[in-house]
Amino acid sequence: MVNIRYRIQQQVFRLNGLALNEFDISQPPGDPGLFGPDSVIWRVHGDFSSMMCGGISALFLQMLHPAALAGVWDHSNFREDMMGRLRRTSQFIAVTTFGNQHDAQFLIEKVKRIHLRVSGVDSEGKPYAASDPHLLTWVHVAETSRFLAAHLRYKNPSLSPAEQDRYYAEAAIVAEALGAEKVPKSCAAIEDYLQSMRSELRFDARTADVTHTLMNAPAPSWQAKPVMKTMLKAGVGLMPDWAQEMSGYRIGHWQQSLLDRQINVISAALRWSIQRGAYQRAMQRMGRNPQS
Repeated sequence: MVNIRYRIQQQVFRLNGLALNEFDISQPPGDPGLFGPDSVIWRVHGDFSSMMCGGISALFLQMLHPAALAGVWDHSNFREDMMGRLRRTSQFIAVTTFGNQHDAQFLIEKVKRIHLRVSGVDSEGKPYAASDPHLLTWVHVAETSRFLAAHLRYKNPSLSPAEQDRYYAEAAIVAEALGAEKVPKSCAAIEDYLQSMRSELRFDARTADVTHTLMNAPAPSWQAKPVMKTMLKAGVGLMPDWAQEMSGYRIGHWQQSLLDRQINVISAALRWSIQRGAYQRAMQRMGRNPQS
């Protein structure tokens, strides 16, 4: 049983960027990082299975914006190295959430420099830049709203409205450090923002191409392939209804019920297996019991 637990955990680490071994989240002792162990963001981002589903959903939602998709289309090897892109993105989230202050700030500055090199013209002929505050806010809101949606569905549906608002306020710290502006910081503000952005969103040939690539994403092993397939479908189901309708991948009521049961089984296995994830390492750094 110990060997099975270890093997599952190692496959997870191959997905979430910890396998890159570029940052030591367990050091230095007592450094709270940007948020600390009493934050809501540590709780929301600390559950791998719900974060995985939420992250997939965020990608589907983000790429409905032509400018967000163009940055990936023009300046990324996403289609050739999807796993590498996933690792780098998850590493950024893990380190800025759970890492020490130095490493979190280092990664934020690194990403800001990368954004300055990403610009061009989107599929509608409009200029875009990854450093554009308006675009950064869209990417942030699409991401955090799906993380929270996944947490509420698959981890803790009892998270209070006040704690949900606090999550958005905490997460905005990273977005604003990256250059985002007018970042919504409450559930009500997030919903208003998403509705206001609908006129800018499209599902065109590029979106269909990348959606197909995502839906057929490789898994780290043959054993993980059915899990990945289920999580991909769960990611679609976490999008707002209007976004599902735009994408043409709408999840029906009965299919959603089946997906929820499957994800709950997968989540139980992953939570049993992962004993040295980013959350656990950060809690160790702070001298806290991860189970408390």
